[in-house]
Amino acid sequence: MSSSSNGLVCFTNCLLPREDGSLVEKDLWIDERRGVILDAQKTFFLRRERPDKIVDLGGNILSPGYIDIQINGGFGFDFSVYEGDGQAYRDGLKLVAERITETGVTALVPTIITQEKSLYPKLLHLLRPWSPPAAAHLLGWHVEGPFLQLAKRGAHAPPLIVSAPDGFSSFESTYGPESLVETEDWLMGGDIDQDTVGVRIITGAPEVEGVMEAISKASKRGICFNIGHSMCSTDVATAAVRNGARCITHLFNAMPQLHHRDPSIIGLLGASPYTSSGPASDFVPLPSSPDKGSSSGTTQKTPYVSEAFDEIQTPPGTPVKRHTRQPSTLGQTPFERPFYEIIVDGIHSHPNSVRLAYSAHPDGCILITDAMRILDPHLKDGIHEWRDSRRLFKEGDKLYLEGTTTLAGSVVTLDKCVRNFVQFTGCSLGEAIKCATLNPARCLGIENKKGSLRAGADADLVVLDRQGKVLSTWVKGKKVWEKN
Repeated sequence: MSSSSNGLVCFTNCLLPREDGSLVEKDLWIDERRGVILDAQKTFFLRRERPDKIVDLGGNILSPGYIDIQINGGFGFDFSVYEGDGQAYRDGLKLVAERITETGVTALVPTIITQEKSLYPKLLHLLRPWSPPAAAHLLGWHVEGPFLQLAKRGAHAPPLIVSAPDGFSSFESTYGPESLVETEDWLMGGDIDQDTVGVRIITGAPEVEGVMEAISKASKRGICFNIGHSMCSTDVATAAVRNGARCITHLFNAMPQLHHRDPSIIGLLGASPYTSSGPASDFVPLPSSPDKGSSSGTTQKTPYVSEAFDEIQTPPGTPVKRHTRQPSTLGQTPFERPFYEIIVDGIHSHPNSVRLAYSAHPDGCILITDAMRILDPHLKDGIHEWRDSRRLFKEGDKLYLEGTTTLAGSVVTLDKCVRNFVQFTGCSLGEAIKCATLNPARCLGIENKKGSLRAGADADLVVLDRQGKVLSTWVKGKKVWEKN
């Protein structure tokens, strides 16, 4: 018998989530040296190797680590605030990545709202994939804006919202062409490991001039395009998906309410698996003319509230119509419904709305926090400093602008979203876990590396009790957090 360690760890006496949402009593093997999940059949039965370490989980659940694909900051750091110091910004990213493991999150996509154009190239470079030691993976970036519908701008500053008159070229001139190259080229160079998973997400309104054309080109370069902050009609939303849009940003928020004659973006959840065929150009979106602001004068700052609560300042609205399509004679074309993000804090969306969405399209459901810099599970209720000399009042999971009843964002954690989801929808815990693991991974095309227990996937794991509370978190096979 060899005295050298083989790095094999066997988790036993545990329940594993299956990809159909069920839980099964089964062991899980990992290689802690390489930080990957192993095929137990090949490792134990064929190679006849024994584990160096056996971890008895006492009948608890061993899940893939949670993935949050929309989070604006946390633990005092705001991803959208860059003050000219790249190292300080990286330190802030590292802090969030370290602290968030307490909530079961092992991978996240930092999200930034609409910025001054000159800031994008620097910010997106700083947000390239990074895995700090003993911390969650920072997968890349999610940019919301500036190509949004002004009427559904939410927290985004009106002077910074623009159209894309040159289509994808407008996106390149805004974000920087180096940020929008093919995925393989984007991940090359620098200190990025060749096995690193990288993610880029853009949220835009497809009815805005030039955006529909950009959706197709962005998706072909490996970028996940989300529909959001939009007033588009059902036809335009459908065309966007057919052009390559894969997801809906924070469902129900910053979009028209469901209307039975034109259900708009929300209606995509109930779309038929077949649509009237014809080229996507049949659905030409209505160009918008947002206020681009002055490039030289001073711009007035807009009071910042959660982007999801834009109905506070603007009416729910009716979808923007383009024209009446002529009946197609080309038959039927297969149609794949998009994924959709949903904030399950009981505030951004009513529990009945959450259940309605999940009932319509369970396989597309992705739980997100959309959390703000004030996110911290240990933060006490009361007054807290924010930015621009403004303060927030926290009451449970609710955040108000001080002295008002205006809700100012989310402070819910993703593990609590999972537990809430079970309560709101009546689904099983295994099914709720799927919405925070496999579904976001599938949306981003990374399910062989993240969000699953497949052989070869990263050993990013979270141990949960039977009520879904986090007991410990593991990243690349190493325990990085444990409940005291």
